[in-house]
Amino acid sequence: MNMMKMMKQAQELQAKAAKLQTELAARHYEAEAAGGQIKAVATGEGQPVSLKIDPALLKDDAEMLEDLIVTAVREAIDKGKTDAAKELGKLMPAGLGGLPGF
Repeated sequence: MNMMKMMKQAQELQAKAAKLQTELAARHYEAEAAGGQIKAVATGEGQPVSLKIDPALLKDDAEMLEDLIVTAVREAIDKGKTDAAKELGKLMPAGLGGLPGF
């Protein structure tokens, strides 16, 4: 394979990866805690978007509620990271899995 062809393929791959990262950042990921009584939504960039709490939980222990909220938010963010890794992994040609910048 000649060097020019490899460079062109690398540029195409980089453009596809940049487009995919933009698309992933716009996605929203939802996670739940306490059997669905707490719902957190985060973007693919890991930014929290919304949080819903069942009013019945507000009567419970504040420390427990805080832990449940953190759990739901972390799970929503982790879902976005997992999805991004999976989607970006699809772009990599076989054998180039550890290429920096992709």
